[in-house]
Amino acid sequence: MTSTVLALPVALPLLASGLLVLVPCGPRLRRWTAAAVSAAVLALGAALVAATSDGSIVRQAVGGWPPGISIMFAADMLSALMLSVSAGLVLISLAFAAAVRDDQDRRFVPLALILSAGVYGAFLTADLFNLFVCVEVMLVPSYALLTMAGRRERGAAGRVYVTVSLLASTILLAGVGLLYGVTGTVNLGELAGAASRDTGAALAGGVVLLALAAKAAVVPLHGWLPRCYPAAPSAVTVLFSGLLTKVGVYGIIRIYAVVFDGTGLSSVIMPVALLTMTVGVLGAVGQGDMRSILSFHMVSQIGYLLLAVALFTSAALTAGVFFLVQYVLVKAALLACAGAVENTHGTDRLDRLDDLARTAPLLAASFLVSAFSLAGMPPMSGFTAKLALIRAAAAQEEYLALGVATVVSLLTLTSMIKIWNAAFWSDPVSSWPSRKALRPRATGTVRPALTAPAMALAAPSLVLGVLAQPLLTAASTAAGGLLDPSTYVQAVTP
Repeated sequence: MTSTVLALPVALPLLASGLLVLVPCGPRLRRWTAAAVSAAVLALGAALVAATSDGSIVRQAVGGWPPGISIMFAADMLSALMLSVSAGLVLISLAFAAAVRDDQDRRFVPLALILSAGVYGAFLTADLFNLFVCVEVMLVPSYALLTMAGRRERGAAGRVYVTVSLLASTILLAGVGLLYGVTGTVNLGELAGAASRDTGAALAGGVVLLALAAKAAVVPLHGWLPRCYPAAPSAVTVLFSGLLTKVGVYGIIRIYAVVFDGTGLSSVIMPVALLTMTVGVLGAVGQGDMRSILSFHMVSQIGYLLLAVALFTSAALTAGVFFLVQYVLVKAALLACAGAVENTHGTDRLDRLDDLARTAPLLAASFLVSAFSLAGMPPMSGFTAKLALIRAAAAQEEYLALGVATVVSLLTLTSMIKIWNAAFWSDPVSSWPSRKALRPRATGTVRPALTAPAMALAAPSLVLGVLAQPLLTAASTAAGGLLDPSTYVQAVTP
């Protein structure tokens, strides 16, 4: 496969967004343009997965400049998997935005395309300064998308989001600058093993990881996410769920594997992982609406990914990569269900909903499949991922981690049952006339256009649970590249 295509995932969305801004057009043309671009990136991602299946690296020095100056893009199996699943998520999120009519604002599609370009660039770049640039390209349109429609709660959420994001970006830039000052480079190939050789590089790398942890909503830097995501337009929440925090997690995995050689920080990452799991799932307990509950669970599930990083064995990283890929779709599916309910009934509060399993059976089925996967119930993909991760913890005799991961999964299941019983299953108590007077229930029929994106996002949970081996094989290849990044380092070194 020719390496000249690596710039396309960044160039195509940026070019399309510019054309959509400059050329007056209606919603239909904007939708089809964005869909075509996302489908092209998805196809390219699939081609990269095939090209890197043997552990090889596809690289491109963008711009034709001399080594050390040119922008280095590289794709290994991990990058290719993340590019593919992110492009698929963007494509379905745009369909959901059309269904809920969030894309009627002519700014929505161009902003979503710019955001996706930043995400794709973050997955492909092999340079820490360019990682910072891609993160900023991703974040700038997210500010506008979050506050779109100008409601008061969105304005308040936007202020929190901007403040935290700017602070994290400042820390990230400072960390990159410190790393350059200590080592004289920001190229990942030249930084390989720097933290294990030089204390200054380790400290600077720690600053970079801290900033990425804030962007990934790792406890105790998580408070912004459950305050901001529930206030965003429903289609924006679906889009954000699989992209923003996942870029932070990806950056942590990549930098820890290359710059730190996967060693030295396990004693820090492990307790943070367990705390993130626990605080996130407990935070969901007291919430009364679907999106708030799911936002706290988004924090909790990040802890499982950090557990894989803390263990840093072949089995753990394979489980972590598998978990990451399927989790992007699972969480987006659950939020798409919540968005469909909110768009139909005007609320996603649990005390205003019931009997959706009867009035919207396909949406209920999509929620149930995704909820079981999130909780790690067989035969869903989440069960495969969490079981593999628990086995990896047991192999390393990390019994506390094993216990916490198991208990958090059970508490996650409890929260999903809470949503199911309140919103989707009939509640006989709510049929009492006195309760109806005190708590009027929302009514309405969920349109098929709202159900279809949730079904499309939920279906892989079942498919990847029953037919897990292809993704497990790809995840194993990605894990091998993280454990021994020498091929990646050699490919991206100027």
